[in-house]
Amino acid sequence: MFNGLKRVLGLDPNERALKRYRQIVDDINELEAEMTARSDDELRSLVTDYKERLNNGESPDDLLKEVFALVREVSRRTLGLRHFDVQLMGGIALHEGKITEMKTGEGKTLVATLAVVLNALSGQGVHVITVNDYLARRDAEWMGPIYHFLGLSVGVIYAYMDQEERKKAYLSDVTYGTNSEFGFDYLRDNMAVSQEQLVQRPHHFCIVDEVDSILIDEARTPLIISGPSEDNVEMYNTADQIARQLKEGPDFEKDEKERNVSITEEGIAKCEKLLKMPGLFSDAAHSDLAHRIVQAIKAHVLFQKDVHYVIKDGEIVIVDEFTGRLMFGRRYSDGLHQAIEAKEKVKVGRESQTLATITLQNYFRMYQKLAGMTGTAITEAEEFKEIYGLEVILVPTNKPMVRKDLPDVIYRTSLEKFHAVAEEVAETYEQKQPVLVGTTSIENSEHISKLLKARKIPHQVLNAKYHEREAQIVAQAGRAGAITVATNMAGRGTDIVLGGNPEFLAKETLRKEGDENAQNTKHYEELLEEYRNICAEERDQVLKSGGLKIIGTERHESRRIDNQLRGRAGRQGDPGSSRFYLSLEDDLLRLFGSDRIHGLMEKLGMEEGEAIEHNLLTKAIESAQKKVEQMHFDIRRQLLAYDNVMNQQREAVYGERRQILTDKDIIEHTWEVIQGVIGDVLDHYFPEDGEAESERAASKLKSIFGPGLDSFLKDVDSRRLLPEASEQIKQEVENRFRIKIKNLGSAISDELMRFIVLHTLDSSWKDHLLAMDELRRGIGLRAIGQKDPLLEYQFESYNLFQAMMERVRESIAELAFRVTVVSEETRRTPDRRNLRESRDFTLPFPSEEVPGAQVGAEKPQPIRKGPKVGRNDPCPCGSGKKYKHCCGKNA
Repeated sequence: MFNGLKRVLGLDPNERALKRYRQIVDDINELEAEMTARSDDELRSLVTDYKERLNNGESPDDLLKEVFALVREVSRRTLGLRHFDVQLMGGIALHEGKITEMKTGEGKTLVATLAVVLNALSGQGVHVITVNDYLARRDAEWMGPIYHFLGLSVGVIYAYMDQEERKKAYLSDVTYGTNSEFGFDYLRDNMAVSQEQLVQRPHHFCIVDEVDSILIDEARTPLIISGPSEDNVEMYNTADQIARQLKEGPDFEKDEKERNVSITEEGIAKCEKLLKMPGLFSDAAHSDLAHRIVQAIKAHVLFQKDVHYVIKDGEIVIVDEFTGRLMFGRRYSDGLHQAIEAKEKVKVGRESQTLATITLQNYFRMYQKLAGMTGTAITEAEEFKEIYGLEVILVPTNKPMVRKDLPDVIYRTSLEKFHAVAEEVAETYEQKQPVLVGTTSIENSEHISKLLKARKIPHQVLNAKYHEREAQIVAQAGRAGAITVATNMAGRGTDIVLGGNPEFLAKETLRKEGDENAQNTKHYEELLEEYRNICAEERDQVLKSGGLKIIGTERHESRRIDNQLRGRAGRQGDPGSSRFYLSLEDDLLRLFGSDRIHGLMEKLGMEEGEAIEHNLLTKAIESAQKKVEQMHFDIRRQLLAYDNVMNQQREAVYGERRQILTDKDIIEHTWEVIQGVIGDVLDHYFPEDGEAESERAASKLKSIFGPGLDSFLKDVDSRRLLPEASEQIKQEVENRFRIKIKNLGSAISDELMRFIVLHTLDSSWKDHLLAMDELRRGIGLRAIGQKDPLLEYQFESYNLFQAMMERVRESIAELAFRVTVVSEETRRTPDRRNLRESRDFTLPFPSEEVPGAQVGAEKPQPIRKGPKVGRNDPCPCGSGKKYKHCCGKNA
């Protein structure tokens, strides 16, 4: 009621924005005749003019109408697609850094080209984010003719691509890729040891396709680059054996909503008795084993095979809870993945140590301008505004929506529900009406498949398959009599065209004939024409039968995911319908459904097989979904609050790294660090209000810079006498430093100092991340002492960071003075006396990069061989790839 009143009074911000967009669209339409009259060369020449105007001080806003009119004309000539007025409105919203909500089938991929071209004219690069590699390649290839016509370069980022190719793709005017590839490239750039290894440019403008999936669903899991830690694998098997002997109720309690377990006093006593370890959960010495027992219990009672994970080729592979796709290369953190491996009796991998990490929220907030597009964002408008500062604009459809969204049907048990779904599909199949059945898990999709097979109904099942094959199946899900069972939103990015997609059918025929590369040949054109006729006939048949029917077998925790399923029907004014079949045994109703729903069902005294449908029940279910959405929002908000603390430190360290990599005078940078260390040491041992400790100061300076500096502090017994001594010490240290640099030679000094600074910073940052992980894990206990865990985390992490940076500066100063130049002869026959006197410290610095230079002792270090790495094991380099796809490629 209030929304309607706001619209009438002109107070609805969405309506105000659309009114302004319509005026701009009218101006763009007035330019259409002028653009149509121009030749191809004249259109291309306009790009040069627009770039010059930008260089002369005009803004992209000044060029919007002309560029949009140009892109529409180029699209018409190259792709045969002319942007609708509503698509122009969507493009304006994207350019303004907003989220464009447009229903499925409204052509969001084409909409993006408007804002992409306008923002690419500056030459700073535009990133277009998609949900998978297939869509990145498809969209770049599909929209490529528009960009190429206008002289803009296009690149695609995908997994396992060559470094040079990757760098070239980022230097393109337009770069397509997935959120994880962009995010991991950012982290890898900040682990690079030379400027040549950097691939990304500064983050200018980004459009996120399926923005709700990427910025909301996937934002609950941070991006992490990790390496194997020194972990005791056998401990997981021990914990698993204990967990198998514990029973829910007396020994532990579970909370399915929070996905957590808590061990009772009785359970603790039982664990201690079984392991013969008194104080298992109270003695800090046993904390690792106690933690692993808790994780083992979680693995047994909260994580189900074929729902949360599958076993593939002897490995535990996570199933994405939102897409139903397999997440190869991803592992649960905090030892949970190892606990599941122990539970399923597969090889237990070592727990990983974080080397670099960032949340998707903080990665995407680095862009100067961020925009997004999806069919379902309005339900998460509050989160988009609060976290990303993004406003959601609801763009109307090109043709009126006529899909019928029917009330939910609720059964008592899952068994009754699934049989009702199978019967509904059977009846619809007889009418040759296409059906898309949506499930929330692989287990449920396979269950429905068995029921359909028993009724001899041909169908396709989509769950965790390759995206290319998935797109082909979804593209034909609108054919007469097609039955498709899909896990969640499988196939997003591919429209379901009523009657079928002739292009996909023609390509599929070529593939079966073993001639996939025969596109654009006479044979392909003949096939395409044949399938166009077939699809046109089937389209008429499907329209008469009522269009695509959507059947949901369970309400998802998020209304958005349900809306995504519904949105597969009713594209571009097509008919269609949707209905959800539920049961009281569904997780959503069991865990979050109100007592009102259960009470109503019991009062009705329903018999087996009976169902109830009512709009009030549908509203009650949506209310339960809102509760879950709010809970997940709180989780993401808390994750971000903690990562914001880390983000300030990350920006400081990564900013320092970038300066080191690009600094042309790293020698002076190193000297500034050394001067700072001298000042810090003297300030510490000669405090303003305290007793001077000259002997300890001299000892500290000796440990860093070597002997010979104590004489400058001999008669300094107060801070008042310190300035003169400080200058003398700095002068002496600088003389030694300059001599060291001269002896090494300028080229070697530059590379070596850069390496020392980077290596010291990186190794300390890695240790700091481990310390932060441990702090984060235990900080929640501060709440018991009536303290705010977040404030405590901020305070403790600040102290940890300050201590880390102090260690980094001291280590850089110390290493800079321990570099020696040795000849090949000296390297082969080192002076044994010098070896005895030198301290045991080495750096893994490759001698071929800086020939003739050595750090610390001249003693050659033995090569340490670790356990043999299997072809399918995670690569020890920490890339996240399998060994055979990474460092083991040429092994």
